[in-house]
Amino acid sequence: MAIPSGFAQLKTHSFTEVEQLSKEKPKPIVVYIHTSWCKYCKIMEMSTFNNPAIIKELNENFYFISFDAESKKEITFNNHTFQFKPTGTNTGIHELATALATIDKQVVYPTLTVLDTDNAILFQQHSYINAKALLRILERLK
Repeated sequence: MAIPSGFAQLKTHSFTEVEQLSKEKPKPIVVYIHTSWCKYCKIMEMSTFNNPAIIKELNENFYFISFDAESKKEITFNNHTFQFKPTGTNTGIHELATALATIDKQVVYPTLTVLDTDNAILFQQHSYINAKALLRILERLK
């Protein structure tokens, strides 16, 4: 079995998979919004998301999506189609990343966004979150 890069035993899903899974078993959705060049994103992937307590909590009580904000793939989620929007020659941001990661009119990486079972934003936080802090956040949100 192939292990997703950066996430050991953490079950990661696509937005499409989460919509299907949510129909049968509604759970909050944790969306981790990152880029390939973000140093703090890599640190968070290697530490926070490899913590056994975090893996257990996310796998049991949430759906987890790891979302590259610079993905060029069209995504349909919550009855809306989102696309990549170029901002320069080799730069841009996905509309879904903008929708989920904007706090105070700004997108910062990494951003953790938690959606409730109706896909409304319950929680958002920019920046690195250590395992202890994330565990406290998840405990409050489930």
